[in-house]
Amino acid sequence: MKFFLMSGNHRRLVAFITEEVAVNVPRVLIASACLLVVSWAHSVDVANDASYPDPERLEEVIKDFESETSNKRLPRKAIVCTGSSGMRGWHGDLYDDLAPLTVIERGFDGSHMNDLLTYADRMILPYHPRAVVLYAGDDDIAGGIAPETVHQTFLSLVEKVHAVLPKTRFYVLSIKPSPSRWDRWPSAREANRLLKQACQEDERLTYVDIASEMLGEDGTPRADLFAEDALEMNRQGYEVWRDVLRSVIIKVEWPHE
Repeated sequence: MKFFLMSGNHRRLVAFITEEVAVNVPRVLIASACLLVVSWAHSVDVANDASYPDPERLEEVIKDFESETSNKRLPRKAIVCTGSSGMRGWHGDLYDDLAPLTVIERGFDGSHMNDLLTYADRMILPYHPRAVVLYAGDDDIAGGIAPETVHQTFLSLVEKVHAVLPKTRFYVLSIKPSPSRWDRWPSAREANRLLKQACQEDERLTYVDIASEMLGEDGTPRADLFAEDALEMNRQGYEVWRDVLRSVIIKVEWPHE
């Protein structure tokens, strides 16, 4: 079980509830009520984070995915690959790069961790995936979202999926270092540290370190892995992702095909 850090307001709210019901309610029920309040309060904080763009901006993209789902039968208990433009740019090659695993491509440009949380019930849960490959947080950090917020939003996403599919595994790709966003790397690196820590605390979560392989001997991003915009990757960059992810995912997921 994971516990979220509470703000002063959250602590006061929990203390108030505890004081009000302590006389007549058994302690176990008090504890349950407090945990629900903490979870609710955190969800409110994430949803109201002024730094996050409105998820409604992606509604048409989500509808397009839903239309595709209704027009053809997609496999259940496959592996959903979702996230921002890094994942979207992998579409088309994912099937071969992760073969013989069965994958469903659900990357969408410009998405944040909060968008994945918002649309998980439409982008992830309908497919009843046995696993999720996730790349998110890149655009969050670039937009000034704090690493701690990325971390907490990720935990909420995992909690939302596991509430329905408790056995679903997550493969969490680290945020990549890119030349065009190198000034944001300290924050991205801290977000990666927190994501890795979260994965170490739950055996259903696996941290996949693609970042280390994308840095050169001088510790800066390898220019040969990127397109002209110095943000999106070329095929060579995706081959790095492929090799690192396959080294982790095949041995676990192949027996479930």
